[in-house]
Amino acid sequence: MKPSRLVVVLALAASSVLAQTPAPAAATAAAPAAAPGWALDKAHSQVEFRIRHLMGAVTGKFKTLDANFNIDKANPAASSVDFTIQTTSIDTGNSDRDDHLRSGDFFDVAKYPTIKFKSTSIKSTGKDTYAVTGDFTMKDVTKRITLPVTVLGFMTDARGNERVGFELETTLNRKDYNVLWNRTLDDGGVLLGDDVKVTINLEVRKAAAK
Repeated sequence: MKPSRLVVVLALAASSVLAQTPAPAAATAAAPAAAPGWALDKAHSQVEFRIRHLMGAVTGKFKTLDANFNIDKANPAASSVDFTIQTTSIDTGNSDRDDHLRSGDFFDVAKYPTIKFKSTSIKSTGKDTYAVTGDFTMKDVTKRITLPVTVLGFMTDARGNERVGFELETTLNRKDYNVLWNRTLDDGGVLLGDDVKVTINLEVRKAAAK
């Protein structure tokens, strides 16, 4: 075979191979970024409590709180929430009293470091009010309770983040959760009441989409 014919044959063979070779796949498009979710604004959220002491009252708060939210504005019943309170963060403004509250007489924080709530259902009870039912755990006791929650409204802040506020007040009997310590007084009665009034205010933020 003459050299010129050999070149032609090799060129034709190469063309045939290239024609049968699939073209490289196009680069896979980047997955869209996950939609921004709702997150607790811890700097503007509080868990406070009040309990009778003698003829007065002791008030306090838990300084460390975290929560997860699934908020469906169109169908609130499809929403959900769970929150966790760190019991060691209790603060009544008196260090000796706080240490006693952290001890085994009360919250026993070394053994039970958290108080938790996880919703199981949400039902409308009026304009901007809801009955949020869920499992509440304190110390070694879990009970299903219903919290009366008011939605304070939605708004957009100066940075374009959507915000919503919630508030609730409820009363818990501390003995239901094995917080039993008390002291009998010489002239009758006891040092502490059983009912604890709890007030929770939550501000929740949804970051603006980028």
